[in-house]
Amino acid sequence: MMNDVISLFNIQYIIKNWLKDTMRTNILIFTFLLLFSCSKTVETNKVFYSGALKNFMHKGDISAKIDLKDIESIPHLYAIGAAENLKGEIIIMDGQPIISKDIDDQLILDRSFDHKASLLVYAGVENWNTVDIPDHILTMEELEHYVDQLAAEKGINTEEPFPFLVEGKVAYVDWHVIDWDENDNEHTHEKHVNSGLNGTLTNVDVSILGFYSKHHHAIFTHHTTNMHLHVVANNNQIAGHLDNVVLSSGMILKLMEN
Repeated sequence: MMNDVISLFNIQYIIKNWLKDTMRTNILIFTFLLLFSCSKTVETNKVFYSGALKNFMHKGDISAKIDLKDIESIPHLYAIGAAENLKGEIIIMDGQPIISKDIDDQLILDRSFDHKASLLVYAGVENWNTVDIPDHILTMEELEHYVDQLAAEKGINTEEPFPFLVEGKVAYVDWHVIDWDENDNEHTHEKHVNSGLNGTLTNVDVSILGFYSKHHHAIFTHHTTNMHLHVVANNNQIAGHLDNVVLSSGMILKLMEN
């Protein structure tokens, strides 16, 4: 009888511990799946940003606010911004980074995530809707109005920030790559443009990545516009901040699928 009791006790003890281990394992698996699922869902089509233009202009704060390696895993990542200490420009197109820097008056492009940013606006976008831009849309002001109008028609909430792409051959585009003197605490847009390499390209195929927002002036758009634009041109041999552009016929606009 005593052996039966001991055996029964042992069986109960084994079952109790097995249930504890099983429950603990299931909780860990559920937590992992929940975190994995949430991380994927949160990133899709939602715009995030780190840093702010007003911190440059009013506080002289050009320090790094985000490490690009921290967002490298976001699927179909699109991003634009300024490199740490305003030493270069950043554009990421569908997970492919191009960091452009002015080094000894030469445009150097690095295609890795081994960089930090003083300002970055970014989103993960898997699918895009493509629309032909009407030929009468030429200037940046006309493009801004058209992006807002078409986004609303496509069901995008234009009270929230959103990314867009413009592709095709432009009549001309002005660009620059910032190379700021860290000892200079007086920031203006003109000084930013002229601090590093800049130029004008004519009749060239481009890919333009923009972020539109009505409510982020002095954050990631300047106070005179609702758009922040970067450009890639010359078969990915030139990349930088877009200062001005005149479109031409046959160009396309891509908006994220809602």
